[in-house]
Amino acid sequence: MLNTTDITFFQQLTIMAVTEGAFLRHVFWSLNLLLISHMVRMRCSPPEDPIKCSPPSTSNCTITNSYGAFPDRSVCRAAEVVYPISEEELISVVANATMRKRKMKVVTRYSHSIPKLVCPDGQDGLLISTKYLRQILKVDATAMRMTVESGVTLRELIDEAANKAGLALPYTPYWWGLTVGGLLGTGAHGSSLWGKGSSVHDYVIGLRIVTPAGPNQGYAVVRVLDNSHDDINAAKLSLGVLGVVSQVTFELQPLFKRSITNLVKSDSDLGEQALNFGKQHEYADMAWYPSQQKVVYRIDDRVSSNVSGNGFNNFIGFRSTPSLTLAMIRSTEETQESTSDADAKCLTSQITTSTLMANGYGLTNDGISFTGYPVIGYHNLLQASGTCLDSPEDSLVTACPWDPRVKSQFFHQTAISIGLNKVRNFIEDVQKLVAMEPKAMCGLELNNGILMRYVKASNAYLGKQEDAIDFDMTYYRSRNPMTPRLFEDILEEVEQLALFKYGGLPHWGKNRNLAFDDVINKYRNARAFLQVRERYDPLGLFSSEWTDQVLGLQKGVAINKEGCALEGLCICSQDIHCAPDKGYFCRAGRVYKDARVCTRLIS
Repeated sequence: MLNTTDITFFQQLTIMAVTEGAFLRHVFWSLNLLLISHMVRMRCSPPEDPIKCSPPSTSNCTITNSYGAFPDRSVCRAAEVVYPISEEELISVVANATMRKRKMKVVTRYSHSIPKLVCPDGQDGLLISTKYLRQILKVDATAMRMTVESGVTLRELIDEAANKAGLALPYTPYWWGLTVGGLLGTGAHGSSLWGKGSSVHDYVIGLRIVTPAGPNQGYAVVRVLDNSHDDINAAKLSLGVLGVVSQVTFELQPLFKRSITNLVKSDSDLGEQALNFGKQHEYADMAWYPSQQKVVYRIDDRVSSNVSGNGFNNFIGFRSTPSLTLAMIRSTEETQESTSDADAKCLTSQITTSTLMANGYGLTNDGISFTGYPVIGYHNLLQASGTCLDSPEDSLVTACPWDPRVKSQFFHQTAISIGLNKVRNFIEDVQKLVAMEPKAMCGLELNNGILMRYVKASNAYLGKQEDAIDFDMTYYRSRNPMTPRLFEDILEEVEQLALFKYGGLPHWGKNRNLAFDDVINKYRNARAFLQVRERYDPLGLFSSEWTDQVLGLQKGVAINKEGCALEGLCICSQDIHCAPDKGYFCRAGRVYKDARVCTRLIS
């Protein structure tokens, strides 16, 4: 653990880095990663409520996500927010709004979805927050089932199951700040092709959902669903358009141990390896660094509980971080972008990647330090992390790395699942692009490269349609929507390759607008989902213009205007959709000729 003197040294180094130029900033960033990796118990300012209203009331509100910006940067407004504390209150809230034909949207505690799922139409809508619906209602150790309210966070679910009953939810996302309702609403998942796969909703065996109703039913009804009801296949991944999920019952397993080893290899045969790796290891995933031509394969399997080890996952990217460090990192990348300094960006990414690897990405062998692989420990301590949520207020001296209240990360996120039978060709097309522009992917590598997670076909109507790999990419976004990115065209081409040439499915809780345009036609059970929506909410009170566009009920989500392609609001068809005044024009892709991308033609 670093002491006060150590921290003072890093503060001094920050000042030096600002004044002494690029090389020292690279050293500063590397050392700060080491600082972050040791400050496990550092205090942190937890995220603020995504809903803000005119104080001290709960009316005249705005709603955003945890990153402070939706894809179109619009400000979403609502007339009022309510915070029910029980299913009974929830029924009353929905009934009241239904009687008045008032638009409603459900909002989770941290609001981590990037698209506008939480925005009601107009300014007269009602926000229903699940912030206080956080009870663990029943844990049945014998039947290995657990019933919780929808506002329970993933961390609370994991801890309660393990510590009270010795049980485990076998597959989860890696970030524990999601709520149960948010997990189900967006189809959140981990990485596995084993069992029922890695999607959390496929381990739901029952739920209760409050929906609008007619006057003869008191304007609201609780629908109780289990696996004998076909409607559960709509309700367990619903984008929030069917009503408010109040309670969920999960099928669990006895708690077990895992063994994790991260192995660095060349990406020369990644296309072939990716097809089989997920079949060989239960929790396999891959972090791909295309510009460095490296892949980190996570060899991750269950082991006997008799195997010694007390491993813990405290992923570096999810820890509390000094706000001064966040500002320095962001300023460095802004400078690299504004000066088109690809060399500096690539050097920074190499240092970042090496530092993460050397520190086991935040894995520890004993809860304190990383001494080498394998890291062995109980599943509940390894499956997810997010300690930046788990600290008292410190006046923003530290924060989660994406907290919009400080100068911090600001990014686009593209997450697209591609069927296993197409993965090899997609990877090879990306490698062709890298061969043409070797430095083009360094910006991705600053954000841990391309995370490749395995997902399995689901019976949820809006779930994965086939066994696939999810390619998750996080990359720089300018604070100015009219400012293009370095290698803008390459990342746009990768996005369009995944979505259109290879028919990929977007993650419902991530992505830019273009990923959702006409997406509903990729789901063979879309009609069945829409029929359930029509029965549950015939007035569309839980729907919005955005969800209607995504579900094909209104014209698509593309927004054609000046600069729209820079933000992924459209695919360019005219130069004005890019930034011709900055030298970026709409042109065909290099590998995928049907792509239309913003290409830099003038320095």
